[in-house]
Amino acid sequence: MIEYRNVRVALLGAGSVGSQVARLLLEHGDELASRAGAGLELVGIAVRDLDAKRDVDLPAELFTTDAESLILGADIVVELIGGIEPARTLVLQALQSGADVVTGNKALLATHGPELFAAAEQVGAQLYYEAAVAGAIPIIRPLHDSLAGDRIVRIMGIVNGTTNFILDLMDREGATFEDALATATELGYAEADPTADVEGYDAAQKAAILASLAFHTSVPLAAVHREGITSVTIEQVRAARKAGYVVKILATAERLTDEDGTEGVSARVYPALVPESHPLASVHGAKNAVFVEAEAAGDLMFYGAGAGGVETASAVLGDLVSAARRHVIGGPGVAESTQGALPVFPIGTVRTRYQITLHVADAPGVLSTVAGVLAKHGVSVETVEQTVASGADATATLVIGTHLARESDLANTVVALRNEDVVVEITSVLRVVGA
Repeated sequence: MIEYRNVRVALLGAGSVGSQVARLLLEHGDELASRAGAGLELVGIAVRDLDAKRDVDLPAELFTTDAESLILGADIVVELIGGIEPARTLVLQALQSGADVVTGNKALLATHGPELFAAAEQVGAQLYYEAAVAGAIPIIRPLHDSLAGDRIVRIMGIVNGTTNFILDLMDREGATFEDALATATELGYAEADPTADVEGYDAAQKAAILASLAFHTSVPLAAVHREGITSVTIEQVRAARKAGYVVKILATAERLTDEDGTEGVSARVYPALVPESHPLASVHGAKNAVFVEAEAAGDLMFYGAGAGGVETASAVLGDLVSAARRHVIGGPGVAESTQGALPVFPIGTVRTRYQITLHVADAPGVLSTVAGVLAKHGVSVETVEQTVASGADATATLVIGTHLARESDLANTVVALRNEDVVVEITSVLRVVGA
């Protein structure tokens, strides 16, 4: 039997993911050691409450409330606390001590990523974070390593399982947003306070991470345009399906060139119309998927479980094995590449297409008035669908699909349309994928 030297592993947090990481480490230690070339010795688990109920039955002697002492005795620290503090302080302490860090903390990376990567580089440590985006799906490592020699053009991702579950239930079963959210909460997909999910905050954090990695540029969370799904109605979802689309909330990171020829990047999150023929349209339930467009590799799709304790633990353990291998081989960690230093463009510079649904007065000349407003703002009409309601006070419904235009011009067009007397109401504005 081969004997391996041990690498000491400290675990911070024993929630749904942390407890599964600990269980798998203890149950499959010999197998993991053969892959890593070193024994992975779990030296302790730091928690806030020693008596809290755990998802997994773990040895009591592993638990401690003294995270700092645990960190100082470890070669690798696995941070699964979540949130900003005390996670930031503890991760910095681990890196400054020379330990490698494995984390699944998207909020921490999106907010303090540059600071953490700089701390790791200063001492030759490594920060691993596969579990921070899309759960079990391997997307960080492919972008970081496999596609490092390619030029990423665009990433579009369904990176939040809760919102995808809600929109999918609305599409496939005709549920309202409120009913779909209630079902998601009952099944455990949504938290008691679902704000981070349904308002797009979670997806925006992941968009910042993906954009920074794909374009070798520091993209701060504040630069990510964010819209949630709380205003998406069942009428919009039904109309989308009728027109050959599916409503999905997408995290998009894209390489752009502005009108002056300056190259930059855009990161944004919002609900959009995805053509039924696009692979992302067929991502159902709480699954996640990331669609990557690269100049040389072409189109790539990464699909799988975007959350879940044991599923996310898989990504954590993959990073842990990689970290252990690095300790066996030796040498400094590989610094994060941000040499691209591209500017981050505001949402107004993005070129996209809108689908606008309006209730308008059923009177002569209305269509030409509406078309005139679009033309005034530099937006041309691609498609128009008109229906007329019955009754004495009938209004017409116009569904207008625009050609490709600047986001700022499209947004100004919507504002101008609302101010027109012939427009009774704008009932839906959604962007169209595939522009």
